[in-house]
Amino acid sequence: MIAYLKGTVHDKSPEQLIVDVHDVGYQLEISSQTYQELPEDGDEVKLLVYHHITDNDQRLFGFVSQNEKDLFELLITVKGVGPKLGLTILSGLPAEEITGAIVQKNKSTLSKIKGIGKKTAERMILELKDKISDMVDATYSGTPTSNVSGDVRDEAISALQSLGFKKRDSEEAVELAARNGDIDGNVQELVKKALSQLDR
Repeated sequence: MIAYLKGTVHDKSPEQLIVDVHDVGYQLEISSQTYQELPEDGDEVKLLVYHHITDNDQRLFGFVSQNEKDLFELLITVKGVGPKLGLTILSGLPAEEITGAIVQKNKSTLSKIKGIGKKTAERMILELKDKISDMVDATYSGTPTSNVSGDVRDEAISALQSLGFKKRDSEEAVELAARNGDIDGNVQELVKKALSQLDR
């Protein structure tokens, strides 16, 4: 199983990339988001890799960021979303906008992505909303303190922004959650309470 590749850019397009690793060329399928972050031909690059293996085929998918790779792996767990459509989704919107649309149950935003109809958008929301919230909880688990400090609030706001919520909305939700909930300075709990405010 290939976890990542580090080499030089041999050839690239918005759909695929060939990386030269010690005179061996690896072909990776990529999203347009990753393509925009790639260096020029001949420059060094390191990409995270999802190694897709079936009975009849092996394919490599490359990602510049861990956030994009994590989202890709979540997307392909949705019924009817394979690796090809997963990349199409990632090419349609930035990762944080996709996660934001899922958490906010915004079907219209997801349906604007090429290849995503209303039913697929509904399945994405249904199957991924809680998983994405849990993923953010794990990232911002935080250490409990005696009260909700400024640092804890800032971390919670950053977590919500990473899900695609606007800064002002995130700040207001965190403030309400901190005021109304029994948080005890824990970022994870503060994010959960703030999400419940934003879902209203």
